[in-house]
Amino acid sequence: MKTATMRPFATLTAADVMSRDVIAIPEHVSLRAAAHMLAKAHVTGAPVIDGHGVCVGVISATDFVRWADEEDHPLRQHDCQCVSSDWQVVEIEELPADEVSRYMTADPVIVDAHTPITELARMMLDAQIHRLVVVDAMGKPVGIVSSTDILAAVARADPMY
Repeated sequence: MKTATMRPFATLTAADVMSRDVIAIPEHVSLRAAAHMLAKAHVTGAPVIDGHGVCVGVISATDFVRWADEEDHPLRQHDCQCVSSDWQVVEIEELPADEVSRYMTADPVIVDAHTPITELARMMLDAQIHRLVVVDAMGKPVGIVSSTDILAAVARADPMY
């Protein structure tokens, strides 16, 4: 749950707006299992972690949709019919059993808990992403800041809210 704060908007940090209930996906689970984990948690993306719990990537619903248009994507090698256009949903049982590490977005955009909210928003815009992984000093996920979290903070900053 996010912390409620009465601080001025520009002084908010990742720690003030992040979701602390992080669903992390081990890099060696299957893509199918990862999709099930996302669906069960009712989230559209999550950090992928290695055996030490360090964030090594991100997997998201946007990735599944993007794959539909990539001719040379590994899913095409499986002749996967799990996603074939932007308006279709993912057929989880059609996904390959390969490890999620093969399909994740590597080199995720990560931040620490002290990153200012304005920098969080800029990072999302620059990278064209919807979530940032908040990590501790060891690189382990401790939170997620989504674009919705940023919008909620903007709404709370309005004195009429």
